[in-house]
Amino acid sequence: MTGQFHYPDDRESASAAKVAALESLLVEKGVITSQTVDKVLSYFESEMTPLNGRKIVVKAWTDPDFAARVVVDTPAAIAELDLPEGMAGAEGEHLQAVANAPGVHNLVICTLCSCFPWPVLGLPPYWYKDPVFRSRAAREPRKVLSEIGLDLPADTEIKVWDSSGHSRWFVIPERPAGTEGFTDAELMELVTTESMMGVALAGKSS
Repeated sequence: MTGQFHYPDDRESASAAKVAALESLLVEKGVITSQTVDKVLSYFESEMTPLNGRKIVVKAWTDPDFAARVVVDTPAAIAELDLPEGMAGAEGEHLQAVANAPGVHNLVICTLCSCFPWPVLGLPPYWYKDPVFRSRAAREPRKVLSEIGLDLPADTEIKVWDSSGHSRWFVIPERPAGTEGFTDAELMELVTTESMMGVALAGKSS
């Protein structure tokens, strides 16, 4: 992510230091163990990753029937795929997909805090949590997208979806033109976390 919502390393380092201090205190007080922390981190590194979202997107690109189902009942459609068993929990029951289409672009934000579809996108990027991004993207999405490198045609409708504890939105981006002969593996390389958040197009990063 570049532009206005890129933060200097010292800010991220300060946050990392606070997290480390909190972890140390909780371990010292016996609330958690270091093994618990390692297990949680391993879970998000190996199970709840953007790879899950990429598989869903490619399935939607290559199977029109699935593409229709996944925006109606996202958890049921996802259950058809070979994804980690934990997808049904860890916020998986709240997943809701929206699909970009010619003339329609979707953007996912969270104005209240930083609710995020962890099972399909992993942990949220730092800038997603920033109050400036959250408030501006809700008020002036076209301008914000332009500032971070996504210039959409003036006649493209931008729909903003506000994630919450009840709905964790993610985007099925449009399939890039000229990819008809691509294998599933090649198509997956075109799907980025940013495109599944609506801040970039598939095949590109912001």
